[in-house]
Amino acid sequence: MLHRSALAIIGGLAMASAMPAAAKDITVHMKNKGADGAMVFEPSFVKAAPGDVIHFQPTDPSHNAETISTMLPAGATPMKGAMNKEAVLTVSKPGLYGIKCMPHYSMGMVALVQVGKPTAADVTAAKAAKLPPFAAKRMNAALSQVK
Repeated sequence: MLHRSALAIIGGLAMASAMPAAAKDITVHMKNKGADGAMVFEPSFVKAAPGDVIHFQPTDPSHNAETISTMLPAGATPMKGAMNKEAVLTVSKPGLYGIKCMPHYSMGMVALVQVGKPTAADVTAAKAAKLPPFAAKRMNAALSQVK
């Protein structure tokens, strides 16, 4: 009897470990002022897994969140949020997702979402993307966190 119970427990554990992890909800705030200065996403760097959902919340008015077309994994669906509304990005493909607030893009309001383990080519392509100077400075700081 004990033998069957042990087998049932082992079998249950094996099945549980084979199941995919539940998707996470991650919140990023859009702010006029934050730890890194004016016009920021907090956090500005997010690590996620395929299937995770990132919610971009307008903590302060006059912001949106949208993907940067030159910083998006192949086959990933672009996202463009409305002004002063929550924008939701469900990440499906591994790689790097660049995010910007269109009204404050030139002021450096950008974020980076790393999904899974990006390749060296992903990082090289992201570093080569043409961004406004202050946005490029902040994006390079986010790219330095990619591992």
